[in-house]
Amino acid sequence: MKWKLATLFLGASLALAACGGGEDNAGEQNGGNAGGGGDTVAAAEQVYQQNCASCHGQDLSGGVGPNLQKVGSKYSADEIKDVIANGRGAMPGGIIKGEDADKVAEWLAAKK
Repeated sequence: MKWKLATLFLGASLALAACGGGEDNAGEQNGGNAGGGGDTVAAAEQVYQQNCASCHGQDLSGGVGPNLQKVGSKYSADEIKDVIANGRGAMPGGIIKGEDADKVAEWLAAKK
């Protein structure tokens, strides 16, 4: 019984650690300039790489999390924002917040 509990705890810890939870400093790394056209796309990609790629893949192809390469053909930006905010399945909510969540949702919604 103890081994099952320890295994469950270890697995949950690894999954949560792999899905982000890092500091929210993407804007600082861009010199605080994350707005405007191509910069917005680059900022969204950077936030994705820092917080989501460990589960959804560097190229959006999936892994622990589902494939996101054509997620925009299934969900709108608002629906994607809802998943980011509230989580779904094994994905915890709130990994990305505020403007970063909006940028990533818009960027993913364009993936068709």
